[in-house]
Amino acid sequence: MHGLINRSIQCFTRDTYGEQVWAQVMERADTGYVGFEAMLSYEDDVSYQVLDALALVLSRTRQEVMEDIGTYLVSHEKIGAVRRLLRFSGVTFADFLHSLDELHERVRLAVPELIVPQLTLKEHASGRFSLHSAWEHPDFGYVVMGLLRGMADDYGALVFMDHQGVTKYGEVISIEVVEADFAEGRSFMLGSDVEAAHG
Repeated sequence: MHGLINRSIQCFTRDTYGEQVWAQVMERADTGYVGFEAMLSYEDDVSYQVLDALALVLSRTRQEVMEDIGTYLVSHEKIGAVRRLLRFSGVTFADFLHSLDELHERVRLAVPELIVPQLTLKEHASGRFSLHSAWEHPDFGYVVMGLLRGMADDYGALVFMDHQGVTKYGEVISIEVVEADFAEGRSFMLGSDVEAAHG
């Protein structure tokens, strides 16, 4: 697993629950590591050992924890790059959804060695979609679902989502956009973000 994934789990835990909880998680996971470097690679089992340990420490399911990590990646004040990458996809939440098919390739342009789920959107009716998340690693559709929840809030859209399980095409997330302009979304200006990045 790419180190960025393990590093994201680490940052989520420390930023949300504190250093002591992270120390408990790593002690319980018993991986031989105390932390992770973003640009290294790790055995896949290490990631799941840490996720399962985190779920045990928090008394939650692994899937719930993974969904929270997805939301963290696009909403926490310390992380701006993921949100900016996704907000470039369009003015509305629907625009964002329709851009998800291209996300896999855009991520590879930014970080060629990072492999992420292949996403395929299907529109069934106005405001009703299903998203297939295909990847060899199980349960990462929950990270995608958390990311979608965070982006819905970012756009100010009222959206209902549910993880529908796994088919031969991957994990399936049902999405219903109830109201596109339910609340005021977070401000996003390309110019100001670019200036901030170079300032």
